[in-house]
Amino acid sequence: MVTSFRAVGLCLALLAVSPVAAQAPAVDKSAEQAARRGQSGNLVGHGGPVKAVAVSNGFFASDVRVLTGSFDYSAILWEMAADTAPRVLVRFADHAGAVNAVAFVHGSPRALTASDDGKVALWDLATGKLVHRFVGHESKIVGLDVSRDGEWAVSSGWDRTARLWNLRTLQPGPVLSDHKGPVNAAVFSGSSEVVFTASYDGDVRAFDRASGMFQRRVHASGQSVNVLARLAAGTTVSPNGLRQAHKKDDLVFGTVNGQSGIVDGRTGDVLRMFPEVDRPILSITDGSAYGSLNKIGVESSPDLVALGSGDGRVRILSARDGRLLHDHKTPFGPVWALAFVRGTVDEPTALYHAGLDDFVTYWPFAPRAAFDHVDTSQYPRRFQLSGKPDSAIAKGEIQFARKCSICHTLTPDSANRAGPTLHNIFGRRIATLPGYPYSPELKTLDIVWTPETISKLFELGPDKFTPGSKMPLQVMSNPAERDDLIAFLQRATQDSNAPVDAKPASPQKTP
Repeated sequence: MVTSFRAVGLCLALLAVSPVAAQAPAVDKSAEQAARRGQSGNLVGHGGPVKAVAVSNGFFASDVRVLTGSFDYSAILWEMAADTAPRVLVRFADHAGAVNAVAFVHGSPRALTASDDGKVALWDLATGKLVHRFVGHESKIVGLDVSRDGEWAVSSGWDRTARLWNLRTLQPGPVLSDHKGPVNAAVFSGSSEVVFTASYDGDVRAFDRASGMFQRRVHASGQSVNVLARLAAGTTVSPNGLRQAHKKDDLVFGTVNGQSGIVDGRTGDVLRMFPEVDRPILSITDGSAYGSLNKIGVESSPDLVALGSGDGRVRILSARDGRLLHDHKTPFGPVWALAFVRGTVDEPTALYHAGLDDFVTYWPFAPRAAFDHVDTSQYPRRFQLSGKPDSAIAKGEIQFARKCSICHTLTPDSANRAGPTLHNIFGRRIATLPGYPYSPELKTLDIVWTPETISKLFELGPDKFTPGSKMPLQVMSNPAERDDLIAFLQRATQDSNAPVDAKPASPQKTP
């Protein structure tokens, strides 16, 4: 299912399950899921799809740090050391919505997270403490970038603005507000004096960082520009075979209709177009994205560009001459986040990719390791059930898997999901489960969960039936589907029945 915005809507993505997969013979998904999640280097700890990944090695000596953001409302800082499994250092849980973007602050033990709640949080990585919360966006934030000197951050939001934040004074900066659609990405120029923005309106534009004034239209694609990244200084081979230097403001972009390429941020010239695909480009990273600076403080050559698309396809291309080096299609949903990982030499040797799984997959491509193949995978995600439903309960299980299991478990442990467990929900008063951080508004409502009130919740939507809820918009207009879901929940949420999602995504509990 194609959407016009940078991030594929999660609820829509869950509904876009292949009919072939839905009718396939039943398989044992648990063993395959456990095997995939347990692969060496994978980052296992979130309780929902992972929306953002950033890698840094510039500040932490020889140790690598990885920052991930998830639909479970949290971000995690990971330690990556040679010959040991990834280790969770800190879990950041301040946001009231999905964490869509993360970024390290160059030359500083700090990092940023941004969320559906419209806020940007600045964190101290050593202590795990919140340093500051930047507020100003009126809707979700989907992108972050930090200037090379670590002084400024820019966030891109669906309120049609990009906003600048001073990371030293902790004061808001200029608001970039010339676009006519949601701003999907914003990046600093090499000098940090210009901010380039990409929007649903199809434009890449340039703004003065100091004043926030619009300077010029850089590129007009005619389709939503979903992703944007600035290439570090390096070299390319032009279409006529001549080797030429990358300028500091060469930009890589990707659109909703599957186009991608490199454009000169100063002149607007299209320097190269990559082979087109038939799905939206949703994520992008280049070989310099590992903290942007190498260990001696200069930008490295961006030899590689990786693009992730809505059908799970990951392509690695040469930024020098546009050659397609690796092309893999996985069955695990849209690729929302990509990040290269360098080896002992100053070149990427592996790639993190993230999407609808509740973990981040580590894929070494030098030496090359195979991806799961779309034709042989058993679709192990908990919301992609197989088998033909033959009863109301079986149909309700599918409704739960696609609409609810991203945020809720059926076990006593909520397993780092965004919402509280539904275990023993019937007869429970709203907002009374111990230990879950409910919205204050919910605690004032006089609702007890029964088949009737749950049906009303999905008939009207949480924004109307439970105003103030953090629950994403979910409306089920079909009464039969609501009845099927309730029939399944009445059986699966009780102590005497084995739930569908018996194993938690992580041994850690939701704060």
